[in-house]
Amino acid sequence: MTSVSAANGTGKNHSGIAMRQMKVAKLTLNIGAGKSTEKLEKGLKLLGSITKKVPVKTFTNKRIPSWGLRPGLPIGCKVTLRKENAIELLKRLLQARGNKLSMGQFDNEGNVSFGIPEYIDIPGVNYSPEIGIMGLEVCVTLERPGFRIKKRKIMKRKVPARHRITKEDAVSFVKEKFGAEVIAE
Repeated sequence: MTSVSAANGTGKNHSGIAMRQMKVAKLTLNIGAGKSTEKLEKGLKLLGSITKKVPVKTFTNKRIPSWGLRPGLPIGCKVTLRKENAIELLKRLLQARGNKLSMGQFDNEGNVSFGIPEYIDIPGVNYSPEIGIMGLEVCVTLERPGFRIKKRKIMKRKVPARHRITKEDAVSFVKEKFGAEVIAE
């Protein structure tokens, strides 16, 4: 009986393989500019030139008097890529880091974050005198099929613990898919 159920894909040995496949859900690039409008404009140009997409400004939500921030003040910019565009750019961004990441850059929910100190390290991106030298932050979100249940509008649910992406899962995915070396701290 087990050989029949395993042969047609309904047995316990093969039932969860498709649902366990991980993928890059999105790639977010952001640049924090603080109160400097000049740095914000340069950041918008930089993200637009790297991704060929239109970046959006990010705004403050809280008032922090000691930093001179008030709600509604633009303090940075970001752009989000998905699907093939995200994977192609992520390969180039990892090359800029020498294909090396550390364990501290992975969180317990399947996300990877790292910084690039100078954008000219990214393959295919040339120096622009009007931008100067700037760095950016890269955030990669990984997911599995079925993660939609936590984002949908009707009957929103939590992803079960057995289906969540652990730190070890994310590390092995980045190693296999992108050939990156993960260094223990």
